[in-house]
Amino acid sequence: MMTGGNYTTIDDSQKVSGSVPSVPDPGHTTVKFTESNLQTFPPSATQGKISGGSNPPRDADDTFSGPGNGSSTDEPQSAGWLHKFTVGAYKPFFDVDTSDVVDRLKESLFPFRGTFTEKTADKPDLYGPFWICTTLIFVAASIGTFVTYVAHKWKKQEWNYDINLVTWSAGVFYGYVTLVPLALYVVLKYFSAPSGLVQLFCLYGYSLFIFIPALCLSVVPVEIFRWVIAGVAGFMSATFVALNLKAHINSAGERSILIIASIFLLQLGLSVVLKLYLFTVTV
Repeated sequence: MMTGGNYTTIDDSQKVSGSVPSVPDPGHTTVKFTESNLQTFPPSATQGKISGGSNPPRDADDTFSGPGNGSSTDEPQSAGWLHKFTVGAYKPFFDVDTSDVVDRLKESLFPFRGTFTEKTADKPDLYGPFWICTTLIFVAASIGTFVTYVAHKWKKQEWNYDINLVTWSAGVFYGYVTLVPLALYVVLKYFSAPSGLVQLFCLYGYSLFIFIPALCLSVVPVEIFRWVIAGVAGFMSATFVALNLKAHINSAGERSILIIASIFLLQLGLSVVLKLYLFTVTV
């Protein structure tokens, strides 16, 4: 053993007398934990800029949490009635396939089936009615112009193009397919038999398709034949509209027969107007 300064060093070669008392082995000791009743508290629903919850505050930037491009799901609701004046509000009514439009055109040529409204109830469109009216305007103007040109040349008379034929046709077809369904919508709502406005636009638009071939056949310079063509087209169109609305209008009660008869006669009246102003060519 060496002593230096305040420290004492023990040499490994030296034996130190004495012994360290042994600690008895206690064996296996089982530790038991007493059960404690812990109450779980729900997270606080407090919202704000200083909050213990994990939810972001109301004024947090949720640009990337929306459905896309920073728009929220309740955007149409927040816009209110102003949303009806946007292009996006009418986009679903023009989202149809060519096969759908062709099938609906074929359906309008078989008016006695009366299944058009049933087949288009889930997805009425405005694409078909718009192009039907546009085609009618073009056909009426072009055929009317061609027939009058040939008639004037045949009689060796001077011919001038009549622009009023286009404007008059546009007013008749676009006005009829817009104002009549709108008036019928108000009437049906008054008699507690409301119908979808777009559904009525769709029905009346496709009901005019029969007049396209009728206008083409009006080229034949026989007055009796033109009256027959106009009458058949008007009857088919009126039957198509009346039968497709009959099942729905029956819920209006005793006035249903009067409403259906008015719809039928109004459609026939359209064919008479077309015959007098479009199916007749005078020189």
